[in-house]
Amino acid sequence: TAMKVTILGSGTSTGVPQIGCKCPVCRSTNPCDKRLRASALVTTDAGRNILIDCGPDFREQILREGSPALHAALLTHSHYDHVGGIDDLRPYCHPDNFDIYCEANVATDLRNRVPYCFAEHPYPGVPQFNMHCIDRNEPFTAAGERIVPVPVMHARLPIVGFMMGGFAYVTDCKEMPDSTVELLRGVDTLVLNALRHEPHMSHITLEEALELVERIGPRRAYLTHISHDMGFHADVDGSLPEGVRLAYDGLTFTV
Repeated sequence: TAMKVTILGSGTSTGVPQIGCKCPVCRSTNPCDKRLRASALVTTDAGRNILIDCGPDFREQILREGSPALHAALLTHSHYDHVGGIDDLRPYCHPDNFDIYCEANVATDLRNRVPYCFAEHPYPGVPQFNMHCIDRNEPFTAAGERIVPVPVMHARLPIVGFMMGGFAYVTDCKEMPDSTVELLRGVDTLVLNALRHEPHMSHITLEEALELVERIGPRRAYLTHISHDMGFHADVDGSLPEGVRLAYDGLTFTV
């Protein structure tokens, strides 16, 4: 059996529509133009479910998928749009603590952000986690799956994407070191951020994303972490080169 990937959310930090915005994209009735915060669910060929990032829309996303079992979460970094839903992992923390894999700085941020989850005498029922600190240069195992961290720069913040088997997920990239391009080269399916057309301080543009896809050479690529400034899904998706598509919420594919 193959690995199955579900894009739980394909939007940037504000989501699409953006609160209070009346632009044509935010008023669009196309479901593909409604984007929750960026996250993905990977079902391994052994049937284990691994969550990548747990943003503020996690509850809505996981309910939409039928509330499947979860066996681990991987966190790319600790910005709110990627960890804001961490309290909603509560149902997955009993009877055993839930496994979270992230870099040490992310674990520290989480302890500061939801200190009640890490208290010596926690309030009954709060989520409780087994925090596994990963090294950005070392593969690790989560839910029985070998996972390779994919180092990138998010403005001045070093963060990671993740590669497992023929699938790689990279979000919030502004600069990708040559060593990371080499690491990803020839991966079957790549998910990569592409915020909008205009340059941004901490995210690559559509054009920069397409250049990276060309350098890496995956069989196919899906672009995620998309802003309302990207334009209508239908217009942009139809303009992309062969093998590259815009992701959308609920997209599933197998690798």
